Amino acid sequence: MDIEGLQTFVAVADAGGVSAAARRLGVSKSIVSRRLLRIEAELGVQLLARTTRGAALTEAGITFRDHAARASAEIDTARETMLPTGELRGRLRVAMPLSFGPTHFAPVLAEMAQHHPQLHIHTSYSDRFVDLIAEGFDCAIRVGYLQDSNLIAKRVGPIYGKLVASPDYVKAHGSPETVEQLVTHQALMQGTEAWQFMDGDKIVAVQPQGRFKADNATALAAAAVAGLGIAWLPDCITYDYVASGALVPIMTRYPPPSAGAYVIRPPGQHPPRKVRVLTEMLIEYFARNPDVWGLDR
Repeated sequence: MDIEGLQTFVAVADAGGVSAAARRLGVSKSIVSRRLLRIEAELGVQLLARTTRGAALTEAGITFRDHAARASAEIDTARETMLPTGELRGRLRVAMPLSFGPTHFAPVLAEMAQHHPQLHIHTSYSDRFVDLIAEGFDCAIRVGYLQDSNLIAKRVGPIYGKLVASPDYVKAHGSPETVEQLVTHQALMQGTEAWQFMDGDKIVAVQPQGRFKADNATALAAAAVAGLGIAWLPDCITYDYVASGALVPIMTRYPPPSAGAYVIRPPGQHPPRKVRVLTEMLIEYFARNPDVWGLDR
């Protein structure tokens, strides 16, 4: 039984279908289907029940999946030990936020590719919520406040933010001094989210109102520079604007609670070494750039 067949079966089982597994493995759907048929023929049992919505594990498939995953992991470990020390190979699929992934996280991936010439890195930039398992990603970088899920998260650094507005907006509408005054101002938001602030040791939430919304932090920063309202944005987005005077911090007595940047991966006992290496590089990157991320507070 060849290792590619085992890895393909595990990918289909975890992704829930042939198409998602093909994206994860970087091969065509026909190749995935042929590997599955071959491994089922060798075992003499049906591992997957094909449906219009994808593929579901049979009872035999549920039993065999864990054995196949352990065998695949052992082979991967053996391959890694035969490579030169620290070298990575294979493919790494990463989902990153569009807001500051290309500007702040992409340099880390470029550095990783330079250090590991046998590693293929495929990155998808989007601010939408990516389903890692269904879409076949090895990991994702997410920023903000994490919701509960079955995914495994590793925090690589804190993210600080602040309220900002343009000098022209402040001149025309004033600057709120309290949370209560904030609700009378135009807020630049991603949707209908609540904003949180620290009042001493307490967290105070407010539901802002505004007519300009965007699902991208860079777009909200541009709207704030244009004087359309007040934005609640991470420091890595507003750093240059504040340094140039295009935006000014407001309501600084009530800072937002710090969020975080995380590497998210599908559940599993041991993360792939390529994901561990990326995580370590991101932790180091945060430490090297404290002014941009606001770590010098």
